[in-house]
Amino acid sequence: MVDSQVRPNKVTDPRILASMRRILRECFLPPALAARAYSDEDVPLGNGRVLTEPMVVARLIQLAAPLAGDRALVVGAGSGYGAAVLADCGARVFALEEDAVLLGLARAALASQAPAVTLLSGKLAAGWAEYAPYDVIIIEGAVRDVPPAIIAQLRPQTGRLVTVLRGESDFGQAVLAELTPAGLRAQPMFDCATPLIPVLLPAPGFVF
Repeated sequence: MVDSQVRPNKVTDPRILASMRRILRECFLPPALAARAYSDEDVPLGNGRVLTEPMVVARLIQLAAPLAGDRALVVGAGSGYGAAVLADCGARVFALEEDAVLLGLARAALASQAPAVTLLSGKLAAGWAEYAPYDVIIIEGAVRDVPPAIIAQLRPQTGRLVTVLRGESDFGQAVLAELTPAGLRAQPMFDCATPLIPVLLPAPGFVF
């Protein structure tokens, strides 16, 4: 997986490459889906959620440029794989999820693969203010917009927020964002087809 999918796609951080070689990705899937763990695709986990393809996970974490000791929040952590890789890079990781099935998968997988990760159960759109501000925030999935509560939890000036912004098309853009006095400033970095996180979609508006 690392040599055929991750390294050829501009992932050069040796910590990420080593982590993806060490961490057993199949632990983050139900047993019936374990055979798909190392495929170059998103693996559906139900309710519109996926185990994000390895290359996208690696590139998002590389964009965040985690430093040893950084306080990091992973929003939409799913079954916990991205949080595990991020923690292996030296960050202090808080993994937030609200789907009960995914929380169960993450609890078991992180216990064996990345026990230092703190797993949190709560609404994704609210983030987790208790441990803010965060040096790194990764929304592991695509969103139309970054929820305001999550923006407010990013450390001003030096914090990095990474996610995929996606409109109505099938493709989105991974962005690297920072919190400035004028608000969140996001820079597009690469295109990808990461699925939207359903619970972070805007509520439908009333149309006359």
